[in-house]
Amino acid sequence: MNRREFLQVLAAASAAGLELDASDGWAKGTGDAIYDVPPLGNVHLLHFTDSHAQLLPTYFREPSVNIGVRGASGKPPHLVGAALLKYFGIASRSREAYALTHLDFVQAAKRLWTRGQDMIDAAKLLGVDAMTGHWEFTLGADRVEYVVENDFRGRIEFLAQNVRTADFGDPVFTPYTMREQNGVPFAIVGQAFPYTPIANPRYFVPEWTFGIREEELQKAIDEVRGKGAQIVVLLSHNGMDVDLKLASRVTGIDVILGGHTHDGVPRPSIIANPRGKTLVTNAGCSGKFVAMLDMDVKGGTIADYQYRLLPVFSNMLPADAEMSALIERVRAPFEAKLAEKLAVTEGLLYRRGNFNGTLDQLLLDGLMAEKGAEIAFSPGFRWGTSLLPGEAITFEHLMNQTAITYPYVTLNELTGETIKAVLEDVADNLFNP
Repeated sequence: MNRREFLQVLAAASAAGLELDASDGWAKGTGDAIYDVPPLGNVHLLHFTDSHAQLLPTYFREPSVNIGVRGASGKPPHLVGAALLKYFGIASRSREAYALTHLDFVQAAKRLWTRGQDMIDAAKLLGVDAMTGHWEFTLGADRVEYVVENDFRGRIEFLAQNVRTADFGDPVFTPYTMREQNGVPFAIVGQAFPYTPIANPRYFVPEWTFGIREEELQKAIDEVRGKGAQIVVLLSHNGMDVDLKLASRVTGIDVILGGHTHDGVPRPSIIANPRGKTLVTNAGCSGKFVAMLDMDVKGGTIADYQYRLLPVFSNMLPADAEMSALIERVRAPFEAKLAEKLAVTEGLLYRRGNFNGTLDQLLLDGLMAEKGAEIAFSPGFRWGTSLLPGEAITFEHLMNQTAITYPYVTLNELTGETIKAVLEDVADNLFNP
């Protein structure tokens, strides 16, 4: 895996103010020079997103192609490589280097086998304050409600202003939380993935409705402002393109901490709306980045801010003993099965791309060979870790790409017209969000 394939990690590191030459923390393998970021202001937020059940070190390849059309062309998050560096004014280093990210994850296999309990326990131990949802809903409404009412009670606030009951439109979850830090009152509003019953089977949440719910969101923002919130943060799983559009239409949001589209964007986009401006961010995926947002709030507004998208290099960070013990404990019953070797990859296997990825192609080739099909379709998930050439493909790797709660494979006869309609619908969803 060469430097170009991990250029976005270098870009994010540089944008975060980190020195990329072979000295100090980089050469010594310590995190002192990288993660010791001086604080700014009086409100401080940490944000990570789309962990997809990752708790152990792994690799994750960033895309070499990310196409934006019309107004999104040539703008974040649709930038990679040299275009990304140029847009953010980041100088590329001339020396050859390999930039490999090492993240913390537990494979999706154990999330499936434990009904998410491994990640629930890890989030509690980590000290997460608030979250919103997407893939959690594929565990079913009953499981989600149980976790929120039991595991998370008094520990983690599950926020989602846009999930309502199908019969009367009542809120299913707490829409927002009011917090105070250093004398500054602020609000966090939750926005779950709005298309959950479309992108995932509706039968998991048959009595709930989703959607962007722009008007309800505006009411929630006005409500928290009325309660004294000087700063409003939207914790969003819309995806960055939708968040950019939403920021131009809804007023009163100071910051959107976004996810879903896995975009590691070094600096916030500043979006104007009729009554002000909104910072829009997206913090990547798979534990690859931790975003730090410091705000200096004066007179009820953000006078200054500092945003750092810090890459997580596990070999530069000491392991937390208590978290390591938890991970070892939850892995122990499955370790032997997860370590089973199935094959060895000849090339780089990855998923993160606009149209396809080599790992999806491997799965599709297998489906066509096994089922005797002429064409195979994949959901195009962009989660799942990367495998380096020559690396053994284990059962854990396979489950990390396929462990979902609806793993159905069907063999159907389709007309060319139907195939064309399917592809056009997918393309419309991807390029016209």
